[in-house]
Order: sequence, then C-alpha cells, then structure tokens
Amino acid sequence: MAMKIRRVKLREAHSKINGAKSFCCVLWDNEAKHIVTSSSSESVIAVHDPLLPSASPKILRHHSDGVTALSLSPNSTCLASGSIDRSVKLYKFPGGEFQTNVTRFTLPIRVLAFNKSGSILAAAGDDEGIKLINTIDGSIARVLKGHRGSVTGVEFDPNSEYLASVDSIGTVIIWELLSGTAVHTLKSIAPDTGLDFSALNVLCWSPDGETLAVPGLRNDVVIYDRDTAEKLYSLRGDHMQRICFLAWSPNGQYMATSGIDQQLLIWEVDQRQDICRHTFDETICCMAWKPTGNSLAVIDVMGNYGVWDSVIPSSMKSPTEGLLDLKYKNSNGLLFIDEEDQDLSASCSLSDLGGGSHGDSIETSRKRIRKSYAYDARLEVDDVDEVDTLTKTESHRAVHPKKSASNGNGRCGTVLASAGINMQEAFQPGFTPSQPGKRHFLCYNMLGCITTRENDGCSHVEIEFHDTGRGPRVPSMTDYFGFSMAALNEYGSVFASEMKGNNKISTLMYRPFSSWANNSEWSMRFEGEEVKAVALGTGWVAAVTSLNFLRIFTEGGLQRSILSLDGPVVTAAGLRDQLAVVTHASHCLPSGDQMLEFRLFNIRKGTLSLRGNLPLTPGSFLNWFGFSEEGYLSYYDSKGSLRMYTNQFGGSWFPIFSSIKTKTNNNYWVVGLNAKKLFCIVCKSPDLYPQVMPKPVLTLLDFSFPLASSDLGAEGLENEFMLNNLHLSQIETKIEEMASTGKDTAALDDEAFDVEAAQDKCILKLISYCCNGDKLVRATELVKHLSMEKSVKGAIKLVTTMKLPNLAERFSSILEERMRENANESNDMTTLRSSEFTNPEVASHTMPTCPKSSEGEENIKSVSPMLVKKSSLEDDGNVKQSNSSGNCKDKSERMDKRMSVREGASASNIRNREDQPKRTIEVANRVEISRPSNPFAKSVSGTNQKSSSLLESLKKMKAEGNFKN
Repeated sequence: MAMKIRRVKLREAHSKINGAKSFCCVLWDNEAKHIVTSSSSESVIAVHDPLLPSASPKILRHHSDGVTALSLSPNSTCLASGSIDRSVKLYKFPGGEFQTNVTRFTLPIRVLAFNKSGSILAAAGDDEGIKLINTIDGSIARVLKGHRGSVTGVEFDPNSEYLASVDSIGTVIIWELLSGTAVHTLKSIAPDTGLDFSALNVLCWSPDGETLAVPGLRNDVVIYDRDTAEKLYSLRGDHMQRICFLAWSPNGQYMATSGIDQQLLIWEVDQRQDICRHTFDETICCMAWKPTGNSLAVIDVMGNYGVWDSVIPSSMKSPTEGLLDLKYKNSNGLLFIDEEDQDLSASCSLSDLGGGSHGDSIETSRKRIRKSYAYDARLEVDDVDEVDTLTKTESHRAVHPKKSASNGNGRCGTVLASAGINMQEAFQPGFTPSQPGKRHFLCYNMLGCITTRENDGCSHVEIEFHDTGRGPRVPSMTDYFGFSMAALNEYGSVFASEMKGNNKISTLMYRPFSSWANNSEWSMRFEGEEVKAVALGTGWVAAVTSLNFLRIFTEGGLQRSILSLDGPVVTAAGLRDQLAVVTHASHCLPSGDQMLEFRLFNIRKGTLSLRGNLPLTPGSFLNWFGFSEEGYLSYYDSKGSLRMYTNQFGGSWFPIFSSIKTKTNNNYWVVGLNAKKLFCIVCKSPDLYPQVMPKPVLTLLDFSFPLASSDLGAEGLENEFMLNNLHLSQIETKIEEMASTGKDTAALDDEAFDVEAAQDKCILKLISYCCNGDKLVRATELVKHLSMEKSVKGAIKLVTTMKLPNLAERFSSILEERMRENANESNDMTTLRSSEFTNPEVASHTMPTCPKSSEGEENIKSVSPMLVKKSSLEDDGNVKQSNSSGNCKDKSERMDKRMSVREGASASNIRNREDQPKRTIEVANRVEISRPSNPFAKSVSGTNQKSSSLLESLKKMKAEGNFKN
C-alpha cells in the first residue's frame, strides 16, 4: 500500500522560553468535548474547545512551575497534573475546580496514569520509585522500586493486573499489582534518552491488554507478549531517529508513532505496514486519538498543538470501529479495583487501592470476574446500527466469602452455640478481633478508622481519616478501660468496653473532635450491664446493652432516653438523625437459620420510622450492617449477599450483590457502599478480617443481582436494567419527599433524567438481543419501558434495520397510543387547571383534602410502590432528531412534571398560581400527572389556628380582593 503524506496545521497553545524545547502533553476527554494541554515551560493547564479552536482556552493556574504530566480518569471527571514543583494535584473536570494536593515528591514528576477505574493514580519521575496513590484519601498504597533512571512512562494494563513502566535508560519493568513485585525486568530494550526531557521514553498497552508496545533501539516499535514478555514482532518503517511517543487507536487496529526526526507515522498493526505519514517542523512529543472519531490530537516540543482529521483513509476501517466488541472482551478482565465511573462516585475520589508501601502485598483477588457493561448515556437514534451487532454472550461470576464464623474473641459476626441452637452474638460493624502484640480495628468505615494495641496493661488508640484534608487531626490517646468497640463520624467518636473487674463494670466514652467548651469529653459506667453495640449520629450517641436496653445520649452527655428492645441485640448503626438496631426476633429455626428483625428510629423526632424482619440467606449470619452514603439501610451476610432496603413493593429488601457463584476462596470484608459500588477489603482465605499493617486495600465492586442464567446471554444488560430501575425509584422517592416540603428538586430532576437516558440505552441494547434471539414478545415488553420519544423511535429504526416489519409496526402502535394518552391527559389537565380559577367550587369538590393528623404524630412508614409513569412523550408534530434538541425536550418535559408535583405540595402554591394563572395554564398544557398528589392540602399557619376548607379560604381571599378571576 502506498503511504500517504498529510498536512496538519498547528496553533500555539503554550509559549516558549528563549526558544527552548519542552515536553508538552495533550489529552482528549472521553466524550471528545475538550482537549487538555500543558507544557513543562509553563505552570498552567489549558482546556480547549475542539469545535472552537480559535477561542481562548480555560486556564488552570495552580502549579508554581512547569507542568510535566497530565492524566484524566477514564470517566473524565478527574484531572491529575504533575509538575517540576514536585506536586501532584487533582481537579474536577471539566469544571477545573482544584481539589487537593494528592502527594509530593522530592524531584520533578515526569508521568501520571490512572488505572481502569480511576481510583488509583500512578505517579513517577526523577525520584526513586513509582507511587500508587489512593484517590479517595490521598494515601500511598505502595511504592514500586526497581528503576535506576528517571521513570518517564507508566501505564496500567486494561485488565488491571499489571503495571508497565519504562525509564530514561531504556529499562522496562512489568509489575504485578497483586503482589507489588516485578514479574519481568527487560533491561536496555528502549533508547537511552539521557538528560533530554523534551522527548521521553514511553510505552503503551494494546486496548485488549494482550501486548505491550515499547520504542525499540532500531528506530522501531517492539511488541511484547503480555504474560511472558517475549518479543512478538516489531514495526519498522521510515523513522530515521528514535521513537519518542506512540499511541494505539481506540480499537487497537492502528498505531501512531512520532520520532525525533519530526515524522509522525500511522501503522496498520496487523499488516505491520505504515499507511500515512506527516513531517512537522518540530518533534511531536505527545499524541492522543479522538475517542469517538477518526482524528488525532498532537502537540510539539514548542507548545503548538493541532488536530489531524481523517487520519485513516475512508476506504479503511475506522479507528473506533469494533470498539463495543472490544469493551465486551475487556469486561471479562480482572476486577482488581473495579470501577465505574463512576463517579465518587463519579469524581476524583474513587479508591480501589489502600495501605502498605515499599512492596507490601496487596490483598485482592486476581480472579477475572464479569462486571456489567457500561454504556454511554447518550445513545442516539443514529447509534442503533451498531446496537444490533451486540450478540455476545456474557458470563456471570461473583464472589463467595468463607462460610465459617470467627472463633476468636472478637465481636465480628460470631455465632454463639447454646443448647444446640446457634444464635449470633452481638458485633460492632467495622471491628476486627484482637491479636496479641498486633494492632486491630475498633472501627473501620467510609470516613476513617480507629485502631488500638494493648501494651503493658493499657492500650494505645489512634484515629485516622481516609481524607486527611477534610477530617480533623485527632491526637492519639491512652486507653485505660480496654475499649473493645467504637464508632466514628465527622463530629466525634464513641468507645465502649466489655464488663471488667470484680464489679463487672462496662464503660461508655464519647470524644468530640471540636467543641466551644473545655472538657467536652464524657463517659458513663454501667454496673452489671455490658455495652454490646454503639452508634453515632448528628447530636446523639446510642448504646445497646446486655439488658436489651437502648440508651440514647445527647452529644453533651445528657441521658435522653432508655428504650427496652424485644430481644438480644445483634448490631447497630447510625447516620445523621437515623439509628438502626438489629435484634433477635426469636430463637433460631431448627435448621439453624437466624431470626432477626430491625428497627429504624428517627432520634431527632423521637419516632419509629420502620420495623420489620431481616431476611438472611438460609444458613448464614449477619456480617455487616449500616447505611449507604445516600442513607439506605443495607446489610451483608456470610453467604455473600448484600441487600438494600427500598420503598418498592411496599418496602422490600433487594439483593443488589451476590458472591455465591465465584470459585475463589477469597473473603470480602464490607466497609460501606454508595449508589453504584460496594466498598470492601478482600481477604485471602482463610483470613476473615484485614490486618492494620500493611494498610488494607480498599476494593470497589459493581452491584450484581443474583440473576438466573438468561436465554439471551445478556446478564450484564439485565443487571444494568434492574440497577437503573432501583436507582430511579430511589431518586423519585427523594423528589417526592423534597417536593412535599417545598424544597428545590432541580438537581434530582437532572439526575433522574440522566438515569432515564442511560436506562433507555440499556433497553435498546436488550431489544437488540431479543431480536437476534427471536424473543419478539420480550422486545415488545421492553419498548414499553422506554421513557423518551426519541428512544421509542430509535427502537423502531432498530427493528426496521433488522428487517422485522411486524415488530416495527407494533412499536409504532405503542408510540401512537402513548402520544394519544398524553394528549388526552394534557387536555384533561388543562380543563382541570382552568376550572380552578373560574369555578372554585369545582376545585373544592374535585380534589380531596388531606386527612388531619395530630401535632408531632408520625406513623411507621410502609412505603408503597412507585406509581410513576415513565413516558415523557409529547405529540408536538415537529420532533427534532438531534441530540441536543432531543435531550432538551425530554428534560423540559421532566421539569414540567416536577413543577406540577411541587405546585401540589401545599396550599401556599395555590396562591402562587392565583397570582400567575396564565403561566400555570401554559404549564398545564405541557405536563402530565406523574404520581398521585394533593395540591389542595390544608395548611396550618400556627398551632392555635384552626384549619379551614379550601372553599372558605378562596371566599376569604376573594372578599379581600386578592383573588382574581
């Protein structure tokens, strides 16, 4: 094939200092909406708009010297930068808000790299060693030592099993992340760059993770095997001098290489042939393929950058073609610290590595486990042509912890044998059993940990926060009481000891982190009564004792309440105003199954919010109990099942994670969870609990429902479908609660819209599988779950492309029926709203009033299922097919729905509608009722004021002249 020569125009991104060359970086974000550049000659980072190259970029000014390294997390929510000033900084992206100085070196930094999940950041440079940094707390998980020269290139392999690094003298080391050891050391296989830091040695894993590309000694690129590090082949072309940068295309079909000879070559890797070439005025020191198109961003050593469009000829395969299949292949990869994006969810604070340094072992699983395939939430109608190609069958694996209980003297879910009946004894979440001469955890949660070690009759207690920049610095203390459990939150810590001495005294102590008064620490002593579990919240401390007492104290030590529980306590947990307590409901069943129940109290209001049974997997016991970061009750049992309480189906426990199908013997020690991830520490069998030293490794696991093996072979998609439904239900519940109190729900509206968009994309993928598997009835059921009109049209286009005219006709009928229903509901709503202003009596007889309730009364919640109509279709006759207009339209409809709910939350909103009747009628023309609501609820302005009917209120306002017809 004849090689083509192209021309690319560059523009200045960073200024030059006396014409000296410098190393510059260029990056795309994952949606190709921004280009980020930096230069070692300037202390700024520039964020460019690729659609407006002439516009001034956004400038980030936080370093005091030249920026030598950049890296974006895979979900592009976190930007990391390294500098000659020896600091590594994190920013939110694309906003650019500075987050933290995550670490410092003693010499300049040369390279940064995020792992697959964005939770670990590798940083290296002129210092000895590569630092692996937890982005959740900034701690150094490990320092990998072995290079003798400056480390100029590092990269995690796509399966998160290895880290490859190269230095300035040409040595390549492949590190095994599980053990932190160097499994392959290849000396002098790359060029010796000397002291020239404007063009560095780099390396790059292929997108499938099977091979590693390294610049060779003969002006070529050498490809090495992933596991054996054996040389497979080389790419040698027209480069006249050494290669200084290389980059695989997103699908792994092509590679771009740049050399000191100022040439840039594009290779077709399978054919080992260079197909395109460009000669620049200066050396290209960094490149980045556009993740969503046929373009390549480049930057030279003088700070000039540009975008090479149409890199690959149109007659050849696109550099992004087949990317979805590649993602499916990689999703079988090692879950070393799994992701998802998301987000710290989604920003700058996920962590899957922790503790240890200088080669200490990382306790985590090397088994390759399936995680649900993450789809872009921006599926458009035009994307459906590639949807029907997704027919691969997904495997399903999970993790199964060791079944045996602890037989130590700890309180971590042990089982008490008594008269042949196994009853679980009390335990404290986050506690590990004590070991002679070693530190152990009194508490370990998402905020921090409390450790202790006994020495010479007393113990030394330390409190440490994961994010040292946010939590206060708490001095260590000497423990003379022998504390055996603790709880920790952002306001303080509580400790308790078992009964000791001849008087059998148990001690409870609270230690606030800050107070306006001196001597704010307090303690309580219980004679003949032992504290079994403790919990903390906002302004309160709770202790559950062996006498089945629930003792509640204020933050200052006031004994506020003492409640009698129905059975022996198992554990307790607190979050803000909520306290959850688990007790034995009765003796175990003859099968040995535990009979547990839970209670959820609102301490501030002094009410019982929830009460019910705690369903465990048969033959298991409770291992962990607590709240998610969003405030949902959750627990994990010894059979590896994680359940979360939801309001669906009248209030039910959903199994959101199951580890029973795994073939590994590793055990999971749960720390906490958020809306998308389970945070845990992996312990190698037979260990059930982590050690304090080396510092535990925090692993992130995706939620996975215990699904049956589907005949579609799309368990990942079905799992995503259920997770999206659960997440959306939780958001809708929050919106209703906030709307009922008159709070702004705009942020939740946006979040719900994003989840619905992601769910529509997932459903379209499932429809494709159904069509390929001839499951047309299931496809018809799925299309009814689509939320947006453009998604239904996308489904119609999909089945039309797949030559299923009968199914396309059914989908079209469903769309037409929805549009008719929406039109009828809009007309009914318009008529109803209009009658409110023209005939008050109609309004008073049409809408029911809320039942009266006494002051301070709060019933035990038994939340009914969500009755939310997901469709947001509107027959406007002129629906635009573009992404921006479609999203804006659907989002506008969602906001209109929320507006109708908020308008109906209280009688005060009625007066607002009276002041603006025209605006309200216009809104009513667009909205549909999403859920039952009562816009005419009676309001009470004071405790002594009697409630009046709506009709009387309207007559009174009319008489005062405030009501306008």
